[in-house]
Amino acid sequence: SLGAIFSFVSKDAVAKVQIMENYCRGEQREKYVSLQSMVEYELASGLVDVQKRSGRPDSGCRTVLRLHRALRWLQLFLEGLRTGQEDSRTSVICTDSYNASLATYHPWVVRKAATVAFCTLPPRNAFLEIMNVGTPEEAVAMLGEALPYICDVYGITQELFAQHKLLDLP
Repeated sequence: SLGAIFSFVSKDAVAKVQIMENYCRGEQREKYVSLQSMVEYELASGLVDVQKRSGRPDSGCRTVLRLHRALRWLQLFLEGLRTGQEDSRTSVICTDSYNASLATYHPWVVRKAATVAFCTLPPRNAFLEIMNVGTPEEAVAMLGEALPYICDVYGITQELFAQHKLLDLP
């Protein structure tokens, strides 16, 4: 009921999480117990190609970076929902959030398709009700509680990846 774009984003995120779960269960699982240990291991082992996307399977660093970028979009979108007016258009909030985050990394055709898909989103209060956490006011309160955690995760990852010059992996 949240539209095709959320189905697409959800499937993409699940696929990336599955890649990371495979690393966490794999032969080198002890290297993937934390974000910091994963970055150290993959960089030291030459598993991260910082110049171009190789034919090898996606590294944990590259996969987490894609999730990290999606988290930024989600953070901006949820903050827009939380602070928006009752009559705010969800499609505008979503488009603005996308343009400030993920759009940079997508080709023109994907950007246009995403923008069209955002137009199918319900109005803000209907969207908040679809979240199924109570009234729109209760959903806004829940977002106020959840967003600091999202911000913390984003900030920790951003700092670690910036420190190791991994924010622009191909």
